[in-house]
Amino acid sequence: MSNVINLNSLATAKWNKRTPIQNAAVFMIWFISIAFVVWCFQVMTKDTIWAFIYDAPRQMQDIGARMFPPNWTSINELWSPLWETLNIATLGTLLGTAMAVPVAFLAARNTTPSSTLLRPIALFIIVSSRSINSLIWALLLVSILGPGVLAGIIAIALRSIGFIGKLLYESIEEISPTAVEAIAATGACRPQVIAWGIFPQVAPTLAGITVFRWDINIRESTVLGLVGAGGLGLKLNAALNTLA
Repeated sequence: MSNVINLNSLATAKWNKRTPIQNAAVFMIWFISIAFVVWCFQVMTKDTIWAFIYDAPRQMQDIGARMFPPNWTSINELWSPLWETLNIATLGTLLGTAMAVPVAFLAARNTTPSSTLLRPIALFIIVSSRSINSLIWALLLVSILGPGVLAGIIAIALRSIGFIGKLLYESIEEISPTAVEAIAATGACRPQVIAWGIFPQVAPTLAGITVFRWDINIRESTVLGLVGAGGLGLKLNAALNTLA
């Protein structure tokens, strides 16, 4: 009889995904989240002039109509800044790569001569380079070197050290030790081990990282002229100032 009662109670029992306390906790989480989103929206839009928002489609249509057909006569003024931009990106990438390679070998655990002194310094250089934007580097260098292409090249190079150095030192730490041990077993010195046992393994990675960074630097060097570092950014800044 008791077995029949237990079976009946089990049959009539209702399964719930959560307990009442858990349901209340989920409800409070959703309530607080929605309230936080509403508050953020109010903070972000408290200074918004909604008349401009309502007028945005008409302004967009007006700008689009004035963009076509383009005025091709002004393209002759862009060849020289375009060439400067490509030079800034290319030379900055090459200079940054040349400085990033030794920093990467000092930062890698399996190639650094000193894990207590040189490796922390190399990691600090990588982090510092990656933490400062190219525009900030350009601002500092323009104030030191004056406006021009040289400031842009060095700014791109200093920014590239952290990017290339980080990816390269991680690749160095993942190399196969077999080739390194074979070169060292022949009596090779440390520079020879690096040149013939380590560098050939990371050379394809370095080439890929450099091309990737060069692609990024072309974009970044385009806007460096906004702070006087040469390139297309000078023309862009002039167009912005005249609302052209």
